[in-house]
Amino acid sequence: MATPPISSPQPDNNYLADSSLSVANAAGKRAKQSEFPPATRENLALYRAEAMKSEDPRLLLDFAKFLLEAVKQLKVEGNDPKRIRKTREAMLLEAQKIVKKIAAHAGMGKQGHSEAIFFLANCYGSGAMGLQVDPEKSFALYFQGSKQSHPGCTYRAGVCYEMGVGTKKDKNHAMQFYRKSANLGEPSGMYKLGMILLKGLMGQPKNPREGISWLKRAAQIADEDHPHSLHELGLAYEKEGIASVIPDLNYSRELFTQAAQYGYAPSQFKLGLAYENGFLNCPVDPRRSIAWYSKAAEQGDVDAEFALSGWYLTGAEGVLPQNDGEAYLWARKAADKGSAKAEYAVGYYTETGIGTRQNLEEAKRWYMRAAAQNYRRAMQRLTELKYGGARPQQRRDLTRDANGVNNGKDSDCTIM
Repeated sequence: MATPPISSPQPDNNYLADSSLSVANAAGKRAKQSEFPPATRENLALYRAEAMKSEDPRLLLDFAKFLLEAVKQLKVEGNDPKRIRKTREAMLLEAQKIVKKIAAHAGMGKQGHSEAIFFLANCYGSGAMGLQVDPEKSFALYFQGSKQSHPGCTYRAGVCYEMGVGTKKDKNHAMQFYRKSANLGEPSGMYKLGMILLKGLMGQPKNPREGISWLKRAAQIADEDHPHSLHELGLAYEKEGIASVIPDLNYSRELFTQAAQYGYAPSQFKLGLAYENGFLNCPVDPRRSIAWYSKAAEQGDVDAEFALSGWYLTGAEGVLPQNDGEAYLWARKAADKGSAKAEYAVGYYTETGIGTRQNLEEAKRWYMRAAAQNYRRAMQRLTELKYGGARPQQRRDLTRDANGVNNGKDSDCTIM
């Protein structure tokens, strides 16, 4: 089972070019190029000599990171496992010593280098650089870095306080650190503070106006690693319900599009949904809908996986051949992740024999899984089977017209 290949027989940039097929195909995080030279013995020696001579904490930290990258590429003559292990351990130990030293003090009479503190804290948090995971040390370092107004350290200290990792849970302290990190320009801090104020999380009173303001500030510096604020703003401007926000479908679509281009799966799903149903002032366009759903499904987005099941169930003339087997497999993939509507769909497919062997008892089990999540249709179907006789229902007709528009309620598409 693979995402469907989508190509356009004619140019696809005559409208809303920022979400065209070519944009969809190119969307996603770019592979990051290494900032270091090839990890040869000669390059390591040169980098080491230069870093040690300069005593510049930034250069020393870069050399430590170069050592860690070299460990991944490590090759020893003869491929002797014992020599490889010893060499690897020596390189990790050298990196540890450098980072710990500059994190403790960056020079004569100077406090620790804040970027080294942040890097070391992350290593203690994840067990990188050959260190044992130590949440207490990680938190202490984040706290230390925050005293130097390091944005990342400040945000992570807030996370530690919120989650109780390496320290006691303290929502008030968490809020203080989130706000400080936001004021320091940390994108994650701006996003977090914005969401807390927008939704009234962590026991805070709702303040939609300030929340939206922080999300907008975060959106201005959004990138591949920080697309979340774009998506949340898109949701905020999509419909009424938030004080101080006047709905604007075009602006909402632009925000989703920007986040989708960065590779954010929930926004890619929203574009797929828009082009399937004509939402966000988009025309119905099966080709674009399937393309954006496919990009999100490649990242494991449950809603997009289920949406592809719907497209395979009906097919799209000239775009995607109808395929019962693929319809079942995509629904099953989403159902296995706990999606109630996908569990119901798999029950329907199994009851009617779409893409799988017809089996009423197996269908009931899927309906029961969906009903356990209070999915109304599943509960209704189980009631029908109990009181109306245990007879399998018949498959309904296909539902989309030549333009990909849903034809009506008496069709397979109603299960979606």
